[in-house]
Amino acid sequence: MEFKLIGCDVLTREVCYCIARCPHAVSPVFLPKGEHNVPERLRERLQAEVDAVAAGEVAYDAVLLGYGLCGNATLGLTARTCPLVIPRAHDCTTLFLGSKAAFIEHFGDNPSQCWASVGYSERGDSILSDASTREHLAGAGSYEALAEQYGEENARYLMDALSTQHGSNEIVLLDVPETRVPEVLERIRREAEATGLQVRTLTGSIRLIEKLLSGDWPSGEFLVVPPGQRVAGVYDMDQVITAEPASD
Repeated sequence: MEFKLIGCDVLTREVCYCIARCPHAVSPVFLPKGEHNVPERLRERLQAEVDAVAAGEVAYDAVLLGYGLCGNATLGLTARTCPLVIPRAHDCTTLFLGSKAAFIEHFGDNPSQCWASVGYSERGDSILSDASTREHLAGAGSYEALAEQYGEENARYLMDALSTQHGSNEIVLLDVPETRVPEVLERIRREAEATGLQVRTLTGSIRLIEKLLSGDWPSGEFLVVPPGQRVAGVYDMDQVITAEPASD
């Protein structure tokens, strides 16, 4: 099989590691870290990449997204000539941890927890995470505004996320063994100490990225969007996203 992968460049090391061991041909393109801070712009860039696949000469079997919900940036993305596959994840921390269950365990009570990884910290200007689920959603405003846009049940979930305290005097360091770079990890620790943060290290996993690239897409972990449908939000800790008919 032949896949096109569109991913955030913070996952470059992990994705390339997995591509080198993947049974399928994978053509990757990476977009810069921080684009999720302007969700509309990132959505436009992602859709442009998907549309370019549809207009290109290569008949890919699927377009794979190395993103999660990512500040709502992937909402509305429409599959064109081939399926669009996206992990059921709120952001890339799930991809670094290897499962949705690990994200819930370590970030479920505080999705805005400050974190870092080798891939995140070596890209762009920020060493430690500079944005959070709450920051992306905060612009939505009141409960009434959220309910009007997303429905009452989803609005209640979002308000819970917004009200969660950012938290703590610690930073979670996601250390993926296959892509560990001691020099970068040491730079993260120095930066954390300089900002008064204690470092809590979690062992990351390439499991979810491997499954994405291998074509192993169980419905509980991945959303497969058929051609002519688009990504829609669910805003829970399980399904996260769903597919619906595209309006265009």
